[in-house]
Amino acid sequence: MVDNRKLRRNKVIVRFRDGKMLKGFTYDFTPMRDTFNVISELEGGRERKQKVNIADLKAIFFGKTHEGNADHVEANQFDEPEHLNLRGMEITVEFHDGEIVRGKTLGYSAQRKGFFIVPVDPDSNNMRIYVIASAVT
Repeated sequence: MVDNRKLRRNKVIVRFRDGKMLKGFTYDFTPMRDTFNVISELEGGRERKQKVNIADLKAIFFGKTHEGNADHVEANQFDEPEHLNLRGMEITVEFHDGEIVRGKTLGYSAQRKGFFIVPVDPDSNNMRIYVIASAVT
């Protein structure tokens, strides 16, 4: 029998405000709720489920892999030809810890708890990022 959660799950790297990081999968994240679950796969096929409180986070990175590519240098210019196909408002996000990400967003509002951005680099490991608004300067 196929586990429908595995079909709907998203690969995530959850970054906390205190610098901690959690890698796993989620199938129940929605910006409308205050919590969601991250499932980490352990050796032997076992899983560990952890409830995450969005108020404790900096951002949720929805990625292609959990490992990333340490040798890849992120392109961050909006005017490069391969970035022109992205729709939305150009945005530069600076987190309280000094990290800066650039992308486009269709849903920024100062009244919301957070917003999604799509990185300008098509080769980025991040497909989209949910930024917690209170974690940015």
